[in-house]
Amino acid sequence: MCYSHQLSEKDLQPLSVLPDYLEHIKGMRFFDPHVHMTSRTTDDYQAMADAGVTAIIEPAFWLGQPRTGVDTFRDYFSSLIGWERFRAGQFGIKHYCTIGLNSKEANNEKLAEAVMEILPLFIYKEGVVGVGEIGFDDQTALEEKYYRAQLELAKEANLPVQIHTPHRDKKQGTQRSMDIAIEHGLDPSMVIVDHNNEETVKEVLDRGFWAAFTIYPFTKMGNERMVEVVKQYGSERIMVNSAADWGISDPLAVPKTAALMHESGIDLHDIHLVTYRNAITAFAQSGQINEADFEKVKTVDQSEKFNGSTVLRGGQQPRMDRNAMRIR
Repeated sequence: MCYSHQLSEKDLQPLSVLPDYLEHIKGMRFFDPHVHMTSRTTDDYQAMADAGVTAIIEPAFWLGQPRTGVDTFRDYFSSLIGWERFRAGQFGIKHYCTIGLNSKEANNEKLAEAVMEILPLFIYKEGVVGVGEIGFDDQTALEEKYYRAQLELAKEANLPVQIHTPHRDKKQGTQRSMDIAIEHGLDPSMVIVDHNNEETVKEVLDRGFWAAFTIYPFTKMGNERMVEVVKQYGSERIMVNSAADWGISDPLAVPKTAALMHESGIDLHDIHLVTYRNAITAFAQSGQINEADFEKVKTVDQSEKFNGSTVLRGGQQPRMDRNAMRIR
């Protein structure tokens, strides 16, 4: 049998001696401002906590399959401010969220109208730090209609806006998103433009918006590219996130990017801004974020319950050895 791939010395090393990214980030804290933990397991929460992730924001988003009724949105929004916040806290991570009608499902006008009716019931809840993620997907007329409507909601509630920029025609969609936000009278400092790349970042920063980057395997923005972005543009109004949804994604993208930045010689202060402080500064404009709360959740007992449910099963202990071969 012939193999085209030649194993390197690194491939042949036992896992225990391979370079560990955690060595580069000892003592660092991280804030992931865009991660869809509804799609992740409790193992992911534990790994994030072990890597120094102290707080996260979970934006409302498309679940992969179109929802067919407004009550499915109501239940989903309720889970973001209820069960998911509880579940994160059980692993010592402070959970916030943004609430909004995502761009993909804005194209179902009848359903979108119903969702718009219930949004005011959720955006004023404790822990909701913005309206999002909203914006464009295919850049249709309906997407624009409900994007504009939600910008007005954000203005009324004095909340930051978290914009989803489209995967196709990204540069045009990003420009259009910013143009409309300004047309509606939003201060760019209240708007976080997400899913940026090398093509969009300069204009976003030049116009005074926050530039967020999703570190996503094989698409969007890899962390090697992110290192070069920070080297070129610095750390002002730039933040990184993992998105980490139901697709192929990595909830450890923020600490891994910090490790790569450190290894690449980027100043620790800049790393701190891009992977922690800038996200807090942007979303604290909601009035909902207090860093002292990050420490409070670390004392939570994992045997606690939320509506009768815990993250434990049977006689489970709160922690497990994630490096063990055998599951006991």
